[in-house]
Amino acid sequence: MKYSFSGRVRYSELGPDGRLTLHSLVNYFQDCCTFQSETIGKGMAYCQKQQRGWVLSAWQIMIGRLPEIGEEVTAVTWPYAFRGFFGSRNFLLTDAAGTQLACANSLWSLLDMQRGVPVKIEPRDREGYELEEKLDMAYAPRKITLPEGLKEEAPIPVRPHHLDTNRHVNNGQYIAMAQELLPEDFPVGQLRVEYKKQARLGEEIIPWTLWEGERYYVVQKDRQGGVYCTVEFEKTQV
Repeated sequence: MKYSFSGRVRYSELGPDGRLTLHSLVNYFQDCCTFQSETIGKGMAYCQKQQRGWVLSAWQIMIGRLPEIGEEVTAVTWPYAFRGFFGSRNFLLTDAAGTQLACANSLWSLLDMQRGVPVKIEPRDREGYELEEKLDMAYAPRKITLPEGLKEEAPIPVRPHHLDTNRHVNNGQYIAMAQELLPEDFPVGQLRVEYKKQARLGEEIIPWTLWEGERYYVVQKDRQGGVYCTVEFEKTQV
């Protein structure tokens, strides 16, 4: 079952270039699947009661054009596969004419929230989520292969505004932190993200970066070298 919601691009969602930021684009996608879960009765209250919830494992987002202020946009999402403890979901962002602006693939893990471990998807977990056909797009591997030679950058303290209702850094915030390290004049055509573990209030995120050809890598680590999140930006192909 596909779910969609529409809105207009707000000034607060723009970057210095006057277009929707990557962080805001991800928020449209995250809000869309959250609204779908709430609509079918599998939202936040249900997950808290069941002590089971979906945690994002990976993004692949392909960008054609980022919209400007006031443009009417529609976010669309649907699940296309459940296997083991994984769920796979596609996304679209379209303009008022129905033209595709961006598309995405995502991988989610079902977790036992008390124990913090993945659990097998049961019929009750997928009830209400009707599968649709997988989106026709160029799918990249889930795992990001890192080059050698990454350079350590200044640490980023985790602040309260980085957190979501789960009391850890929101998925989109890792992308916002990584985007701030991008070189100037680096238009992003594809974004890949691999989430490893959760950062919490009071911790520090240490970015490690490298610009190699058409790709810019940001690996966000803790003080002991454990990886929170890996982000790969790929330049728009002109």
